[in-house]
Amino acid sequence: MIGTIFNTFMIFAGCLLGGLFKKGMKGEYQDILMQAMGFVAVGLGINAITQHLSDSKYPIIFIVSLAVGGLLGQFVNLELRFNHLVSKFSKNNLAEGLSTAILLFCMGSLSILGPIESAIHDDSTYLLTNGMLDGITSIVLASAFGFGIALSAVVLFAWQGSLYLFAKVMESALSADMINEITIVGGILILSSGLSILGIKKCKTLNLLPSLIIPPVVIFVMKAFGLGA
Repeated sequence: MIGTIFNTFMIFAGCLLGGLFKKGMKGEYQDILMQAMGFVAVGLGINAITQHLSDSKYPIIFIVSLAVGGLLGQFVNLELRFNHLVSKFSKNNLAEGLSTAILLFCMGSLSILGPIESAIHDDSTYLLTNGMLDGITSIVLASAFGFGIALSAVVLFAWQGSLYLFAKVMESALSADMINEITIVGGILILSSGLSILGIKKCKTLNLLPSLIIPPVVIFVMKAFGLGA
């Protein structure tokens, strides 16, 4: 868990610096930073999709995951609940920035593989590397959206901590295929977030979050019944 603690600390530190920069930053500079982060999210999302889709042994799972997960998320209406919660503490566009930060910090390959490597092989290299990258990214995000982005560090700690515990308990059942499919869906969600920031298409990205739990469930069931690859 040392790597996760370091990763969380770097986000807090980056948000502190970015929050200080934002106070003296003119509106047009904040706007260009938001555009930059939109393009970053689009680029990272496309990269995750193209990099892992070719390795998929279950090319239909991400479609099913997005469809089923989207319906579940819309039923609960995670997007609306999240926006209402954040609006109690902020009147600006923090909700959009925070949802983007959570996706960027939690859905990257390093953030998913890191806790698993740490749990199974006691290797924190991925998490330490991810911490440095997230620290820089959080400076830019907080410069655009404010110090409230630091709340994403709490989510990241819970996310990576859960993956760490899951890997410890389910070490024998955890497979590279599951991780690959989760990363593909995560890449699509990051891409969706980037499109929203750029104003190209207002996507209900948070309502699609339940899609992330569908791939491991489907793969586990398929392997239990001797189906698939």
